Amino acid sequence: MKTKILPLAAMEKLLKKAGAERVSEDAKQALKDALETVADDISEKATKIALHTGRKTVKAGDIKLAVK
Repeated sequence: MKTKILPLAAMEKLLKKAGAERVSEDAKQALKDALETVADDISEKATKIALHTGRKTVKAGDIKLAVK
C-alpha cells in the first residue's frame, strides 16, 4: 500500500477550483498520483542542489531552481 501524503479531498478542491462541477474518485486519484510524482522529482532535485552547495537544509531557492 502506498503512503498517503496528499489527501484526496484536496484533489477535489483543486479540481473544483479549476472549474469542475463534479469529480470522480478516479480523477482525484489520478491527480494525486501525478502531483506526488512531480513532487518527488522536485524534492530529489532540490535535495541534490542543497547538498551540492554544502548544505543539509533544503531552502526555498533550491525548490525554485529544481522546478526550472
